[in-house]
Amino acid sequence: MTASKDEPMTATVSMMEAGGRKLRVAHWRLGEKSDHPPVLFFNGIGANIEAVAPLAERLTERGFIMFDMPGTGNSPEPTWPYNPFTMSWTASRILEQLGVKQVDVMGVSWGGAMAQHFALQHPRRTRRLVLVATTAGMLMVPGNPAALSKMTDPRRYIDAKFMNEHFATLYGGMTKDPSGKSKHIGRLKPPTPRGYVYQLLAMLGWTSLPALPFIGKETLVMMGDDDQIVPLINGKILAGMIPNATLEVFEGGGHLFLLTHADESVASLRKFLDAPATDAEERRAA
Repeated sequence: MTASKDEPMTATVSMMEAGGRKLRVAHWRLGEKSDHPPVLFFNGIGANIEAVAPLAERLTERGFIMFDMPGTGNSPEPTWPYNPFTMSWTASRILEQLGVKQVDVMGVSWGGAMAQHFALQHPRRTRRLVLVATTAGMLMVPGNPAALSKMTDPRRYIDAKFMNEHFATLYGGMTKDPSGKSKHIGRLKPPTPRGYVYQLLAMLGWTSLPALPFIGKETLVMMGDDDQIVPLINGKILAGMIPNATLEVFEGGGHLFLLTHADESVASLRKFLDAPATDAEERRAA
């Protein structure tokens, strides 16, 4: 199994039955001794495991878990719609099967909304929370209309020429690492039409805004200041309403700053996730 021709993916990958669904699940280093809980990662809309594999490969000191949503990557097409509640429950069943009790939860874009919901629905399984280039759901400040119109067009996954032509409009922030475009495109596998539509529908009407003050977890909000899809103001809203949140802004970062600003992103993640437990975390652990 490879992420691309030049990037071997060292994950253990298998099909798992969870929550009445069959899903393709990848995990890294779960069998290795670590002082850190694994990361449970929720991907962006339509994105397959390989799209974020480079991040998982770099966090060598901890486990990493993610799965392809129904109809995405190599997960079978969904037979019925789903929502954040059912997929958070499904994710918890996957953790049970893997023997993982607690995780640091992380999500990017669409997956950032899933990460928020998982932390609210499964607080005992969640240690810390990382929200990347994401929003509070339907009550968001919209991005560049040109980017949003192309974001909802599945051709960005199916048609390589379309993706290449509109990449800068879609994602922004590519001046730091122009080669990141071809690398990212090479890792993508198109979702099925039904899988893509169901993923769009899953968040219809969903917002975390009223619940944000009740996220009792240390939270890192990571945003790019050149994100054409999720403007920075959305991260400021999240960080302002989550009690224990810190906002970190990546200068020149677009929607894919996790990949284009990989060194800075990994350093930020490690600093946050490895920080000593707060008094509140110590009390909860006791």
